[in-house]
Amino acid sequence: MAEDLLIAKGTKEEQYKSLLPQIKALLEGEPDVVANLANVAAALKEQFNWLWVGFYLVKNDELVLGPFQGPVACTRIRKGKGVCGTSWSMAEPLIVPDVEKFPGHIACSSLSRSEIVIPMIRNDEVVGVLDADSIKLNEYDNIDQKYLQQIIDLINL
Repeated sequence: MAEDLLIAKGTKEEQYKSLLPQIKALLEGEPDVVANLANVAAALKEQFNWLWVGFYLVKNDELVLGPFQGPVACTRIRKGKGVCGTSWSMAEPLIVPDVEKFPGHIACSSLSRSEIVIPMIRNDEVVGVLDADSIKLNEYDNIDQKYLQQIIDLINL
């Protein structure tokens, strides 16, 4: 099934609308969280060709690197640190148009220019975050936030 993913072109919103049912099909019937997070990261990377996309999971009061696609990444992030840790502490999505202007940005890759982080909230608690980085400034907007949230909502954690 994974090899059947269609890389749709068109507007960003059209691409997400095409990708959502494909991700839903990938996740259906698969109970393993790691497998599902890995496939979601791969599908997003393949579709949008972002520099980095993946997940950090809350473990022992830290965000610990989970499945991802892209260059090597920071392994652990403390609550309130960097974009991911700030999104976690606020329990809110963050869109950063220029990471150089974000106080305390953690530069896992010097190529990263903009970033979006969406917290994964279950039972009113952040259990992880979806993080995406781009080599372009201003890559992410409310359309990304809307559809990435929908993708997160499909994942059973």
